[in-house]
Amino acid sequence: MTTIQAPVAPRKPWKATRLELIPIFGALVLAAIADYAVVAFTPMKGKIAYVLLFFIFGAGFQMALKYRAYGRRAAIDSLAGSVAISGAVLAFAPVVSILATAIIKGHKGLSFGFFTHDMSVTNYQSPLNQGGVFQAIVGTLYLILLATMISLPLSLLTALYLTEIKGKAAGFIQFLIQAMSGIPSVVAGIFIYSAFLLTTSLRGSTIMGALALAILMIPTVTRTSQEVLLLVPQDLREAGQALGATQWKTVATIVVPAARNGLITAVILGIARIAGETAPLLFTIGVASKANWNPFFGGQASLPIYIWGGLGDGSQTGIDRAWAAILVLLIIVLTLFVIARIFGTRKVKTK
Repeated sequence: MTTIQAPVAPRKPWKATRLELIPIFGALVLAAIADYAVVAFTPMKGKIAYVLLFFIFGAGFQMALKYRAYGRRAAIDSLAGSVAISGAVLAFAPVVSILATAIIKGHKGLSFGFFTHDMSVTNYQSPLNQGGVFQAIVGTLYLILLATMISLPLSLLTALYLTEIKGKAAGFIQFLIQAMSGIPSVVAGIFIYSAFLLTTSLRGSTIMGALALAILMIPTVTRTSQEVLLLVPQDLREAGQALGATQWKTVATIVVPAARNGLITAVILGIARIAGETAPLLFTIGVASKANWNPFFGGQASLPIYIWGGLGDGSQTGIDRAWAAILVLLIIVLTLFVIARIFGTRKVKTK
């Protein structure tokens, strides 16, 4: 009777075993000691110098260990791995730093009343237990809702035209979308200000701010939707037309449902793109200290403007309020990105 052995997983000949992790850990400790000595006794000072020297010493010591044990190829592999890990850490460090700073400086301003009260009877210099960001949260969500209602049909129809119709104007429209994606956000606010507020009787309002945000949202949603639609297999389109369906019916009943999760992700990414914009709103929404539910009349508040006002006030209480609002805005944006990630990775159910 023959026994079937379990398959052996492939392994690099120089991959560290558990026993070999001890000298690697010792090499990192030695790198930290050498790093501290250089920073302490040379003109190289600061966090950046410490991190850079630790990478150099750590990568060098690990290369020496690998070279002594396995040779030149293992040493080069160790260097490549150190560079990849260090790059990932450096890319992730600013995110951690931003989140940590916002939590440390903003948590003391958070309370139940901070979310339920507005600034109609108080100001930035009042104690933290008075007033809040209710009007700013309502204004931000209101602006996002209106901007989405304006930009969503334009963005999706443009993406469908560029990927499915590919008419004579496709090249020019693609150029405009790419150009719009590089426009500074302040230009969108100045455009709405000069096109509507200076030439008509309209004044700063929610709808004006939503128009400015829609200009920024359209290229993001359009380009992301294009990439999602291009991922739909061409065989599905050909199968629908082979069964006698028209092009638009094939797109509406086959292509769009197949790309549904990706299109939802594109919309959420577009919303996250505009949620923290400040510059376009400075010219378009005016000022409001309480929630305004009329999109066509009166000023509107938003979290970015609230943050800008708190930091501009200069008082310690105003700065604390601004940091608390920054933390709230980060929570909203991160929530949107998590939702986008969930929809982006969820598989489409097929019957």
